[in-house]
Amino acid sequence: VDAFLAARDLGADGVELDVHLTADGVVVVHHDPDLPGQGPIAALSAAELPPWIPSLFEALDACSPLLVNVEIKAGAEPATGHDDLVSQVAALLVPRREAARLVVSSFCLSAIDSLRNLAPSLATALLVEPTDDPKAALETAQRHGHGGLHPFFPFVDEALVKAAGRVGIAIR
Repeated sequence: VDAFLAARDLGADGVELDVHLTADGVVVVHHDPDLPGQGPIAALSAAELPPWIPSLFEALDACSPLLVNVEIKAGAEPATGHDDLVSQVAALLVPRREAARLVVSSFCLSAIDSLRNLAPSLATALLVEPTDDPKAALETAQRHGHGGLHPFFPFVDEALVKAAGRVGIAIR
């Protein structure tokens, strides 16, 4: 939580954070799926995690009023097992009534498709792998009804920004 508070205090516009689901169904913020010396977050209860790993709820409170990009950590390929994480993220975000400052992204198209179906009021964005064609990803995002595209920054050029603008998709 301290890092999010510091980002806010330094004047950041927004933050990106990665979420995972614990064995007891708590959405927590951590980049990696495993904790060194402890194993997979998915195999641990929230009480077994170190105190410096916040829940998504705690992180969102610390980040207010910043823009928060919540990345659902799932692979780029259709994955099994992300349904519980997606439904828990939707259940946490929708009641907060802060849709204007929240966007949910993932490299896994099926994860953000699922989230969009569960919570159409939330903004969603497709993350683009550095090896993927950003123009093809833009077409995919548009076809699936996602309002954002998060490409690898060296591939953001005037043509991509203009193409996204023509179809109403934000580039972040």
